[in-house]
Amino acid sequence: MDGLKVEHLTQEEIGFQLILHSGNARSKIIQSLREYRAGNVSEAENLLTQVEGDLSMAHQIHFHMIQKEANGEKTEFSLLLMHAEDHLMSILTMKELVKELLEVFKSVDLIERKDRNGNESV
Repeated sequence: MDGLKVEHLTQEEIGFQLILHSGNARSKIIQSLREYRAGNVSEAENLLTQVEGDLSMAHQIHFHMIQKEANGEKTEFSLLLMHAEDHLMSILTMKELVKELLEVFKSVDLIERKDRNGNESV
C-alpha cells in the first residue's frame, strides 16, 4: 500500500488516511465533470481512472479495519472515524453517479451531433 503500514497507524491516523484518499478521489471526480463540460472527454475519463487508485488505497485501509474487528479487536468509536467512513461511502456513491452521468452526457452529445448533421434523432 505504497509503503503505508496500516497496522502501525493510530486510530486518528487511520481516519485521516481515509479522508485523504477519499478526498483526493472526490476532487478528481469533480474535476472529471468539469473537464467533460470543457470538451476534454479523454481527460475526464483519465481522471475517473485515477479515482480508482485513490479509492483502492482507502478501501485497503477500510478492509484492514474490518479484518481487525472480525478477529476480535474492537475499533474505538470516534467522531473522526465516523466522519472518515461517511466521507468514503459518499465518495463511492458519487463516483458511480458521475460515471453514469458521463455516459448519459455522451449519449446526448451523440444525439445532438446526429441532429446537427441532419440525421433523424432517436
